[in-house]
Amino acid sequence: MTAYIIRRILFMVPTLFGIMLVSFLVVQFAPGGPVERVIASLSGAETGAMSRVSGSPTGDFGARGQFQAGAADAVTSKYRGAQGLDPAFIKSLEKQFGFDKPAHERFLLMLWNYLRFDFGKSYFRDVQVLDLIREKMPVSMSLGLWMTLLSYAISIPLGIRKAVKDGSRFDIWTSGVIVVGYAIPGFLFAILLIILFAGGSFFDWFPLRGLTSDNWSSLPWWQKILDYFWHLTLPLISMALGAFATITLLTKNSFLDEIRKQYVLTARAKGCTERQVLYGHVFRNAMLIVVAGFPGAFVSAFFTGALLIETIFSLDGLGLLSFESVLNRDYPVVFANLYIFSIIGLVVGLLSDLTYTWIDPRIDFETREV
Repeated sequence: MTAYIIRRILFMVPTLFGIMLVSFLVVQFAPGGPVERVIASLSGAETGAMSRVSGSPTGDFGARGQFQAGAADAVTSKYRGAQGLDPAFIKSLEKQFGFDKPAHERFLLMLWNYLRFDFGKSYFRDVQVLDLIREKMPVSMSLGLWMTLLSYAISIPLGIRKAVKDGSRFDIWTSGVIVVGYAIPGFLFAILLIILFAGGSFFDWFPLRGLTSDNWSSLPWWQKILDYFWHLTLPLISMALGAFATITLLTKNSFLDEIRKQYVLTARAKGCTERQVLYGHVFRNAMLIVVAGFPGAFVSAFFTGALLIETIFSLDGLGLLSFESVLNRDYPVVFANLYIFSIIGLVVGLLSDLTYTWIDPRIDFETREV
């Protein structure tokens, strides 16, 4: 197993390099880089997400005074909307954003810095990218970790119960609830919860903003815990709805497949109780496919699954940060988030394989190619 772990860790290096290289190449061909965003803001044409980012870039560059008075002074530029701007100012923008260097030099410099976890500064926020990520991390970790644990803690026992009671009244009505839950988009269910329980049209039981209350620091420790989960209740229910349905049905079908196999009949014929058959023989085989989906569920909960929920409940996490950074072409933030999420995904994938061996010691990864 040690040799397999070492191989997997070594394999992470070219995988991470490929992810960053492909993403970097895509960015090179994407229209509207940070220089164009600044030019559009100066010319009054900025209507996108830049207007929502705190701190206008114009204050950093002092660019308003760089406009030239007449059309005769207009210059030809590779940037749309740059006519009438001083070429020296355009050059200063390129140097500020690092575009004065060839693409391959920028990519190699980025990799060298990222190996040391030096992500530089945000283009449009006067703050280090790592500090910005640390600021948003508690929200995303809270949503991702608790949503994953909640959905698995409920779905696995329920899926096992449905498999044991397959075809019964319990199985039928719970399947109906699960199908309805799966069909409802999480963000629509979040809006419904707000209307019902967050001061919409009925009850005002839960807060709508932030991860904690304004007086959180002055509360005793046990009230801090209650306040924390009070703020998380509605977002977690909204996020877990779809994952809850998926994992439950996956668990049920996996257990049904195993229960119908010959070795189960053999175990019963030897006099094993149903509990011994279920948890001593079926469980470790049936849980493999459920464990296989854990890395994707865990990582997606940090970004894709949390984006709309963070927006609806005003939770300023990594999902919302990454989305706004893409819109604003804030490349240091975009690539830093991609780098960190990629590392998390690769590490969680390795932990998933190790969990395989814990559930079923018969699995031997030593003889398997990475």
